[in-house]
Parts: sequence; C-alpha cells; structure tokens
Amino acid sequence: MYAWFLLGKFVTEHHRELRMTDTFVALGFAIFIWWFSTGIVIVLNRMSQTTIILSLVISSMLGIGALVGLAHTAHQTGVTGAYCAFTCALLAWGWNELSFLTGWITGPQKTAILQSTQGWPRFVASFNAVVWHEMAILLVGVAIIVITWDAPNQVGTGTYLVLWIMRTSAKLNLFFGVRNLSEEFLPTHLAYLESFFKRRRMNAFFPFAVVFASVCLWLLVNFANHPMVTPSQVVGSVLVGTILALAIVEHLMLVLPLDTTALWRWAIQKPHKSKVEEALDAYVPARLSTHLDTHDKSFQVN
Repeated sequence: MYAWFLLGKFVTEHHRELRMTDTFVALGFAIFIWWFSTGIVIVLNRMSQTTIILSLVISSMLGIGALVGLAHTAHQTGVTGAYCAFTCALLAWGWNELSFLTGWITGPQKTAILQSTQGWPRFVASFNAVVWHEMAILLVGVAIIVITWDAPNQVGTGTYLVLWIMRTSAKLNLFFGVRNLSEEFLPTHLAYLESFFKRRRMNAFFPFAVVFASVCLWLLVNFANHPMVTPSQVVGSVLVGTILALAIVEHLMLVLPLDTTALWRWAIQKPHKSKVEEALDAYVPARLSTHLDTHDKSFQVN
C-alpha cells in the first residue's frame, strides 16, 4: 500500500511539473509572438512601396495558408495542434492588420474631420473610415468559425475572437476618449484617423470593458487549473488567456501616464533623412513647424 502511495505521489508531482512547464512555455511563446509580430507589422508599414506590396502578397498567402492550417488542426487534440491553431489565428489576424495599416482595406472616409464634428455625424464618419476593414475582419472570423465548427480544437477560434473583441473595444475607447491615443503607431497615410480620436482622462465605457475582459481571463485561468483538463487544453487556455491578458494591459496603457511606444521603439523609429532632405529642412523656418503641428501631445488632458 505504501509503495502504491509513493507511486501515486510521484505521478501527481510529475504531472504537476509537466503542467507548470507547459504553462510557462505557452506563456513565453504567446508574449514573444505578440511583441514581435506587432513590431514587424509596424516596420513593414514604414518601408518602401515595393516592400509594402510584396509584404501584402506574402501576408495574403500566409493568411490563406492559416485558414488551411486551422482546418487541418481543428481535429487535433495534442499540444502541437494547440500551438499550430494559435499561430494560424495570429497569421490570419496579421493579414487584417497589415491590410489596414498599409491603407489597402480601410473605408470610404479617407480625410480628417473637423474638430467641431460631434455626436452621430462623428460616429458615422469614424465608422466609414474603417468599415471595409471591419467587414474583412468579420468575413475572416466567420470563415474560421465555419472551418472549426464542432471541432475539438477551438484554440484558433478563441484566439481570433479575443483579438477581434478586444481590438473593437480599443477602437471604441479611442473614439470615446482616453489619455494615450498611440498615434505614433499610425503610418503617414493614415494620419487622418487621429481626427476621429478624442483625448480625455477616462470614458464611461472603459471600466466595463476592462472588468468584462478580466472576468473572462479569470474563467480561462480557472479552467486551466482544473485537475481534469488535458495538457493540450492547458496550453490552449494559456495561449488564449495570455493574449487576453496582454489586451487588458494594452487597454490600461490607454489611460495610464505611460509611454505606449516603449516596447516597439525599435519598430517606429523614423528612417534617417538623406543629405538632400536635411539640406532642404535647413531652409524651413523654425516657427513654421509650430503651425504645421496640429496634434501637439503636450496640451492639457481634460
């Protein structure tokens, strides 16, 4: 009896160690992919037009491959299947992000609005600025749901839905008003989108969004800690939960007095000017730049 007790204790401890290892590996993988892929998208949008077109072609091919990969992994119940489904969902989402930030799929509203535009006209103009992008996200999301419908591996679907819901929440918060607009992430050809943002300390929608996301995160953590879940379910929950946790952190960075560009400064740094450009800049009066900068971040927050 004592021998069986020791064997059972050893198996339990070994199972616990394996679960902890799976958890930390999945956590690190999700954080790195989130940070690195975001930086790559930012870098690509600041390169030449030829590079942008090439990146769109490659991203579209990867997006199609991601849908095929999700269909292939939908019925895989192993740890590898969870990682593959997670990666495929990120590739599909990456296509949405890149197609938007390059200006390929945005909306019919491509000009800034007057600061005096308020209420319903402001909402309509803001929606028209991104409506085609939102439709693309919807179509890709529906495709993923159909592909993985009633399949045991829902990691890809869960990842995409978390990205979709939390990104929509972030857009609404930018519309209602937050402290940090993160306009540094916008490429030059999308600078007009800043006119749809509002800068204020807080908005009424923000706390509800963060609380709802936090409750969902707690449910995922609680599920991952259940003793009856399989290793693949633990990994899948950690991957999706980490993306949700990072999205919550991104939300908090919208209202906290922090530098939102610190993690991706290597990606958003401006390219070095040529000697000709520097020579031309030397002839521009210093006071002219103060008139051109209509989005000075130093103004007081309401």
